Amino acid sequence: MNISNGFSSIEQVTGMYLKNEPASPSGASAKFEDVLKEKSTAAKGEKLKFSKHAGERLEDRDISLTDEQLRRLEEGTRKAEAKGINESLVLMDNMAFIVNIRNSTVITAMDQQDSIEKIYTNIDGAVII
Repeated sequence: MNISNGFSSIEQVTGMYLKNEPASPSGASAKFEDVLKEKSTAAKGEKLKFSKHAGERLEDRDISLTDEQLRRLEEGTRKAEAKGINESLVLMDNMAFIVNIRNSTVITAMDQQDSIEKIYTNIDGAVII
C-alpha cells in the first residue's frame, strides 16, 4: 500500500529524516563545530562600536581618532579576541581603551596622561599597539 509521496511505511519517512545530518542554509550538511566557526568568523568582521559612555568620554576628554588609529584599535581588538580575552585594555598612542571583545564595543576611553592613578579594572587582558 502506497501511503503518500511514494513512501510505503512510516519507517521509510522517519528513516529519510532521521538518518540525514542537519543541513546548512546552503543545503550541504554541516557539523555544529563548522557552524560555530562560521558564526565566530562573521563576528570578527563586525565594525568596532563605541558605547554611549565611551562616546561621552571621547568628547569630554577632547579625544579624536584618525582613520589609521581606528584601524589599529580594531586590529588590537582582533588580537585580543584571538587570545581569548573578554574585556581588554588596549593601549595606543598615549590613549587607553577598555573594549568588550565579544560585543566589539569600546566601553570607555581615556588619555593615559590624564589618568592620575593609572589603574585599570575589570579587564582580563591587555594589548599594546
